[in-house]
Amino acid sequence: MKEKAKETLVEEEPQEAAAAAAGDAAAFSELCERYRGELRVHCYRMLGSLDDAEDQVQETFLRAWRGRAGFAGRATFRAWLYRIATNACLDALERLPRRVLPHHLEPASEPGRAAAGPRTDIPWLQPFPDRLLEEDGPGGEVVDRETIELAFLAALQHLPPRQRAALILRDVLARPGGEIADLLGTSLPAVNSALQRARTTMRRHLPARRADWPRATAAAAERDVLRRLMAAYEAADAAAVAALLAGDARASMPPYPFWFEGREAITAPLADSFDPASPGFQGRFRMLPVGANRQPAVASYVRRPGDAAYREFALTLVRVEGGLVAEITSFGPELFAAFGLAPAL
Repeated sequence: MKEKAKETLVEEEPQEAAAAAAGDAAAFSELCERYRGELRVHCYRMLGSLDDAEDQVQETFLRAWRGRAGFAGRATFRAWLYRIATNACLDALERLPRRVLPHHLEPASEPGRAAAGPRTDIPWLQPFPDRLLEEDGPGGEVVDRETIELAFLAALQHLPPRQRAALILRDVLARPGGEIADLLGTSLPAVNSALQRARTTMRRHLPARRADWPRATAAAAERDVLRRLMAAYEAADAAAVAALLAGDARASMPPYPFWFEGREAITAPLADSFDPASPGFQGRFRMLPVGANRQPAVASYVRRPGDAAYREFALTLVRVEGGLVAEITSFGPELFAAFGLAPAL
């Protein structure tokens, strides 16, 4: 995995940091809020959960305030917060299980198999709203898609916590190896060894065509595929959906633990859900494009029989390769509010 990293360097006056460290609550709050967005992204990469990331950003600010006298000014206030946030996430990972997707848990399901119910006891990977990246100002503009898309987050979950931290700090944030060794309380050779193992694991778990940080598919082509996929769902046209899928496409729907692999396996249950005469009929769909993890995504609403409104149904992220849909991951509506989405249309 080659490095692809860049940072936004926000101008930070030494007197601001000094005032914050001296106990000036207003200066401290201003500096923390300046970096909240990028720290949220950092914690999200570490934890794979928007909810957990929000919690650990708050924990970071609490730890920083309590330990403000320890800020010696040898590094920027921003770097100091990153140190605290990384350690807060490492502490959290000692008690939190890794976040997963259905294909991490069991083999692909056979079409027609009795569907298991939702599993709320499993810590599922969560999507991240692009609107938070955009609201965060300059820091959000440099979040490269390859370091925030769902496939990258899923691969990160296979790394032990300290390897995960080392890889994010080095390959995403471009921090020097010596600084990472100091932060993790280890040696530079140990950091380099951890990075080598982490990169090997990432290559094994990233999609084959993403393992070397390739250029993302042209945005216009992806938007066209997404537009046609949305139209097919709204028209309840399973054949049109099938025409957009790669032969080895994968579809999953956390919190449901089952998943499907292959065009036929995906479209067989889909056709039932579209058919008003089928016991599996879901209703009619309305689809809205939405930004998630810097990749094509859509919010779906369903109008069930006898209902006048389209109600929140799923948040779906789509991976497009070679002009076809390679993966569909549909999450429940729990994060609709975080994405700024209404519960009904």
